[in-house]
Parts: sequence; structure tokens; C-alpha cells
Amino acid sequence: MNRILGIGSRIDHPEHGKGVITNVTARMYWVTFIDKGLETIDVDEEFDIIEAAEDEVDSVSFYEVEKSLREILKKWSDASEIVPIADKFRGGTLILKPKDVSLADKEIPIETFFHKIVMLRDRLRVMEQKINSNNQLDDQDKIDLQQYITRCYGSLTTFNILFKNSSQNFKGEGSKK
Repeated sequence: MNRILGIGSRIDHPEHGKGVITNVTARMYWVTFIDKGLETIDVDEEFDIIEAAEDEVDSVSFYEVEKSLREILKKWSDASEIVPIADKFRGGTLILKPKDVSLADKEIPIETFFHKIVMLRDRLRVMEQKINSNNQLDDQDKIDLQQYITRCYGSLTTFNILFKNSSQNFKGEGSKK
């Protein structure tokens, strides 16, 4: 592998022509070429160096650090991702009517109810991760507990109608077969 060039280095690429490096990662250069505009190229690609920038280069971009931090926080915290509610339910109300007409209805903003469903899902995910990483449980115990969690997800599939993005829906045993 060649040495990593700094931001501001000028190069001449056989396919893209002359350009200036505007961002660097351990594997890629973002280069603004005179004729082709912004392109990414592999750090090991063949090209001529017109002028190398002398600055120290951090071979990990801010984007990579941010992405890694987001993944770590998602894996190990109770923080939830932003989960949008389906547009048709935004601003709606959930009304619980008791059978006894002398009792008052209970009205709940649907976003409040939806938020509680999402928090339940997130806490199930954290529990699932803690079970899987627990060193005191044997594999059979982990499998048994995992099956209960999967069944919980299955019981919650009724609420999938509230999710704007189907990729965020609950999935039970039936969807894993």
C-alpha cells in the first residue's frame, strides 16, 4: 500500500484526469476532478502524484467515526431509533370504550400509544442482546429465552399497521421460517 495522501494533494488519474483530494479514509480518496467532478477512488489505485500535501492525515473519516458510534450506541443503550408513525394515524386518537356505558371513554393520543409500543420493542431488543451475550446461560437456555422473545414480537404484529416503514415492523416466528 502506498502512503496515504493528505487532503489538498493533487493527482493525475489515468481515467479521470487531474484532480484534488478533498476527503480521505483508510481505503478511499474523494477526489474532485477537473473534467469528471467528484469521484471516489481506492487508495491503492494507480495514479500520478502531482503534489502531495504535507499535512498529517487521520486515516479514519468523521463519517466512519460517527457511523461506528451510532452502531455502538444502538447496540448497547436504551436509546431508540426514530420510528415514524404511518401518516394516516398522525394526529389521531385511540379511544377505549368500556362495555359499561356509565363509565367514561379513555382517549389517548395515538402518537403516545405508538411511542410506548416502540419503546417496548426496543427494550425487547436490549433484553435479546443481553441474553445472547450472557456468559452464565448455556446455549439451550439462550434458545429457550429467545423463543419467548420471538413469540412476544409475534404477539405485537397486530400493531404493525401503525408503522410508516414496514422494515420496522414486528416479526414473529411465522416470518422467520
